[in-house]
Amino acid sequence: MRYDSEHKARTRGRVLTEAAAALRADGPDRFGVAAVMNRAGLTHGGFYAHFRSRDELLTEAVGHMFKDRYDAFFADLDTVDPQAALRRLVDYYLSMRHRDARDQGCPIPILSGELHRLPDAARERFVQAVDRLTGGIATLLARASTDAPRARAVSAVAEMVGAIAISRTLGTAGAEELLAHAGTSVGRKLGLEPSASHVRTEERSARL
Repeated sequence: MRYDSEHKARTRGRVLTEAAAALRADGPDRFGVAAVMNRAGLTHGGFYAHFRSRDELLTEAVGHMFKDRYDAFFADLDTVDPQAALRRLVDYYLSMRHRDARDQGCPIPILSGELHRLPDAARERFVQAVDRLTGGIATLLARASTDAPRARAVSAVAEMVGAIAISRTLGTAGAEELLAHAGTSVGRKLGLEPSASHVRTEERSARL
């Protein structure tokens, strides 16, 4: 049976979604083509209609993880108030919802410790994606007439990623407090008004 190009694209997308999920859950060492194809409801033999090798699938899965997570953010770069877009990004990133979304959240905290296990092309794709995210934040800062936008963006990404990574090692109360402090710090760095949710959490922790 012949399939049109749209069917092939949809099938490839399904494989990439499952590959990204497997990479998040199992890491690159236990990442297997047969398991990914089975999760996608496809035969192992159909793999080579879409990818040349396991390494290529890993590389494309890394790119897919970032695209799936940040497409909406990049769509905001030219169409909304820059400070509102930054506020949305910071509020989501430093939220308990994101902290608990290991299977759907930002790939940086998950993959950064696994880069040495990834093929060269996948590592390059990761670096490009992080640079694009940092560049997007810098673009919004420049539109908001904030000084040193690139330096602020790099520092903000590093602080947000570190806060999420550490918060996942803490209990609920400790994670909430850490993320609230980080939200205030990053917001100040980016020239944003304090987030009401982070202020409330900080006030609550100060009373304890």
